[in-house]
Amino acid sequence: MVTHIVLWNYIDTLTPEQKIEAGTKIKNDLENLKSIIPGVISLEVKINQMDSSTKDIALFSEFESEEALKQYAVHPEHVKVGQYIKTVTCGRTAFDY
Repeated sequence: MVTHIVLWNYIDTLTPEQKIEAGTKIKNDLENLKSIIPGVISLEVKINQMDSSTKDIALFSEFESEEALKQYAVHPEHVKVGQYIKTVTCGRTAFDY
């Protein structure tokens, strides 16, 4: 099993309302990938609600194998979601183990 964690911040130009809209879309779109992409064991997105955090959005996901994670990364539905995420976030940090 492989765990994949990704953290983002919103871009500075988003209004508070746009941040809520973007966070909701990211959460829904990423979490929907679990039922679409083979090899995904779990996938959960958390949206920051505490001032003590330095990141706005967190993805916690588990995959059957490193190969499954690699297939997820290039899957067309994941790529599509990622294209949107890149328009509303910055400062991506990832950690896999």
